[in-house]
Amino acid sequence: MAVYLVQHGKSLPKEKDPAKGLSDTGRQESMKIADVAKMYQVPVSKIVHSGKTRAEQTAGIFRDIFKKDAPLEQVDGIGPIDDVADLGNRIDPESNIMIVGHLPYMERLVSFLTTGNPDLQVIRFQNSGIVCLDRDENGWYIKWTLNPHIG
Repeated sequence: MAVYLVQHGKSLPKEKDPAKGLSDTGRQESMKIADVAKMYQVPVSKIVHSGKTRAEQTAGIFRDIFKKDAPLEQVDGIGPIDDVADLGNRIDPESNIMIVGHLPYMERLVSFLTTGNPDLQVIRFQNSGIVCLDRDENGWYIKWTLNPHIG
């Protein structure tokens, strides 16, 4: 059991799309990572997103590729600058939830969970990448990551 954190795919600039939906590259990289996650049978039970277009589109790609029956839900409080403690104190490591969000929120959430300090950076996310967190008797830890760009 684990929690899967995903930074949304690359988006279009505001000048091209005021809603900042996914770019072609963002869609392709999200599909690539979702395909790999499906191959590894990542057991997502629910997918939530911030409600911003790029996060919702990324969440939809993951759901469509590897977990067609997983509910897709917009949740409040996971915007780029929201307080990570609100969600961080409620996350159930047994939930197998996938959270699709934004920077700096996602990096701050990992830092908060693993160190208790959201300002201590412990990982850099990549667009469309997954960071899997789990928890044991010692607390939260990074179990694995899957990113579109290696090296």
